[in-house]
Amino acid sequence: MAEEVRGPDTTALDEVVTFTSELIRIDTTNRGGGDCRERPAAEYVAERLADAGIEPTLLERTPGRTNVVARIPGTDPSAEALLVHGHLDVVPADPAEWSVHPFSGEVRDGVVWGRGAVDMKNMDAMVLAVVRSWVRHGIRPRRDIVLAYTADEEASAEDGSDFLADRHAALFEGCTEGISESGAFSFHPQPGTTLYPIAAGERGTAWLKLTARGRAGHGSKVNTANAVTHLAAAVARIGAHTWPVRLTTTVRAALTELAALYGVDVDTSAPDLDVDVLLDKLGPAAALVESTVRNSANPTMLEAGYKVNVIPGQAVAYVDGRMLPGGEEEFAATMDLLTGPDVEWEFHHREVPLEAPVDSPTFAKLRAAVERFDPAGHVLPFTMSGGTDAKQFSRLGITGYGFSPLRLPPDLDYGALFHGVDERVPVDALHFGVRVLDHYLKSA
Repeated sequence: MAEEVRGPDTTALDEVVTFTSELIRIDTTNRGGGDCRERPAAEYVAERLADAGIEPTLLERTPGRTNVVARIPGTDPSAEALLVHGHLDVVPADPAEWSVHPFSGEVRDGVVWGRGAVDMKNMDAMVLAVVRSWVRHGIRPRRDIVLAYTADEEASAEDGSDFLADRHAALFEGCTEGISESGAFSFHPQPGTTLYPIAAGERGTAWLKLTARGRAGHGSKVNTANAVTHLAAAVARIGAHTWPVRLTTTVRAALTELAALYGVDVDTSAPDLDVDVLLDKLGPAAALVESTVRNSANPTMLEAGYKVNVIPGQAVAYVDGRMLPGGEEEFAATMDLLTGPDVEWEFHHREVPLEAPVDSPTFAKLRAAVERFDPAGHVLPFTMSGGTDAKQFSRLGITGYGFSPLRLPPDLDYGALFHGVDERVPVDALHFGVRVLDHYLKSA
């Protein structure tokens, strides 16, 4: 049928730019602790879905923290459904540090500027443009597509995907797989080489609270039970610790493909593999995997005392820990050892690590969709060092992949743009993403 080969129309290509720009102008800064309001952006999305005849459902756990869910029926009722999700909130941005105002959504010289341009109002806009194009041309996907635009991903997800998975699981009935952010972006490790990493795993989140308790007293007196001293020693041990290499299936697959691409003769399944030596041979491409060959724990916050001449009775630190699939027990045992007898630790926030099959028909279709529009690009799997809403949706039995396609020029570093200053996305990259998503979602 002609509809099966039709690509997105020019209206879709225009709309993705407009939608990205206008969503950026809606300030949905998430400062944590509940300080965010996604409702205006959710209403914006819902209005454009409804205008296309796609019925949206708006859901809130907390007033103003709004999520949007909609289902597009497929042509095969027996097929498993696919979840396509993106978050509406963004991290803070200081206008004084930016070349343009971070919430201007300015389109200048073929580039859309602003907070959320790559994380991830661009993907929100691409999906919106694609499904509206389908409605205009009477196109239906093979399987049901469930759209979810979530709140609170940039903090705890309590008002977003966590709330949806726990309280509204019925809306995701039949969904077995999902796609979302942080994958299929172009990465240029050297001139003439373009990589497209597709996420097939995520390290688990282990945000920790460390508490040291001691004997309060005068700062001029000897004190062998100083809570600050105990805490500082534990924090120093954590920061200096070198975690052992633990290769997951996805990371090993990524190393195998990168080694082949770079002509490095190595058996990545060998028990005596020196991963750090291999990473050195991969040059800049190592950045795709170097943060995911180990667990990690980085101290990030310290709280203690109220006056310079008073030794406090308690000191607190926070640590951003990340756990590989299969590495949770080792992580906990290591933290017990590093904190020692004078410091207690607990999970301040915890989410599971994820791993999706890289030899699945779904991954093959994701790879093919990118290669169709950039045949010279090299697609490979990778594991995210951080996490996404896929963690919460995994509770519903949904296997997640990171797939928000962008073809960026070599001088734009995707990783640096995430949560960075002067976040921006070229119009051409948005058009590429719309074409790739349109092709994949129709073939899925």
